[in-house]
Formats: sequence, structure tokens, C-alpha cells
Amino acid sequence: MSKKRILIFASGRGSNAEAIHGACADGTVNGEVVGVICDHADAQVLGRAARWGVPSVVIEKKDYPDKAAFDEAILKAAVSFTPDLICLAGYMRICGENLIHAFPDRILNIHPALLPSFRGLHAQRQAVEAGVKVAGCTVHFVGTGLDDGPIITQVAVPVYDDDTEETLSARILEQEHPAYVRTVRAFCDDALHVEGHRVTGMHAKEK
Repeated sequence: MSKKRILIFASGRGSNAEAIHGACADGTVNGEVVGVICDHADAQVLGRAARWGVPSVVIEKKDYPDKAAFDEAILKAAVSFTPDLICLAGYMRICGENLIHAFPDRILNIHPALLPSFRGLHAQRQAVEAGVKVAGCTVHFVGTGLDDGPIITQVAVPVYDDDTEETLSARILEQEHPAYVRTVRAFCDDALHVEGHRVTGMHAKEK
């Protein structure tokens, strides 16, 4: 089976991107990172891409007159990499519907909460403030709504009485990297199947 072409979207540090690239490099994932698209020219992930020898493209919203023009530029750049899979790795913008329709069930995101709870920004803060006793992360396909695409896998972590947004975020992050890598591996092995809002094959793969 030929390697899947993986395109990374990121806005900041790129720690999940590093985990995915590392898993491709060591053979855990049957794929290769072919490019990085970033919406901040000073993001650390661009340094990672340079170190990997992977091309990167910076597309900042401030350079475009409106969201439609920005979304079109993102789509054009994404298509140029001919990816089999797009991985959102700390990408802090909502994908345009044009991108989602161009790559149906081929865009992955990881969210630091157990969806469908605590969608959107500051999910860890939302969890602490809500007083839940279990939080975690979710890897899902990207849909046209906010964090609403089909759920692929979830990992739970405890929430302790003295947790803050920062301490809970750190505990969840420890689980994000391996969860994302497992999901990307399953995708690249053609193990995932989407039926409506349900994804099968992920946990059968792990048994």
C-alpha cells in the first residue's frame, strides 16, 4: 500500500504535528507529511517544517479582504499539495465549507474535550468551570459545524478537585499525541469507515 500524503494545518507550536511527522518518519504511520499550511507567520510550527525539510505556506487572514477570499486561498494551497489526508494540529480557525466539501471525510481534528461537550475555544476551562469529573480529548472528522463532525476516538482523563485550566490542559495534552497518531495510522491503513455520523474500524483496529 502506497504511503498516504498528509497535509498539516497549524497555527502555533505544532506539537501534534511533530507527533504525526515522527510517527510517519519511524514507520508507525504509513504516510508522509508533504506540507504545512499556517495562518501565522511567526508560528513555531514553521520552524519544525523547515527542520523536517517539508514545504510550508503562510496564509494570514489580514492579507485578504474577507473570509471568502481567505477560504479560497486556503483551498487553492491545500489542493496544490494533493493530500490524501488533512490534519488540523492546533489550527485555530474554522475551516471553510469549500475545503470541507473538497475533502469529505479526509480532514481530521483533535479537540481537548469529550465531544459533544465543551465545543469551541477554552474547552478545558469550560470543563473545570462545569465541575465535570472526567474530561479528555476527541479525534473527529471535520464537519461544517463547530466541532460537530463524526467522532473517531476519545480518551478520558480524570479531573481533580484542585485542577486549573492549565493543569487539566497538560494532562489532556499527554493523551492527545498518541490518540492522534493512532487515528492517523488507522486512516492511512484504510481501516476507518464512515456511516452517517458513526465511524467504525478504529477500535476494532486496536484490539
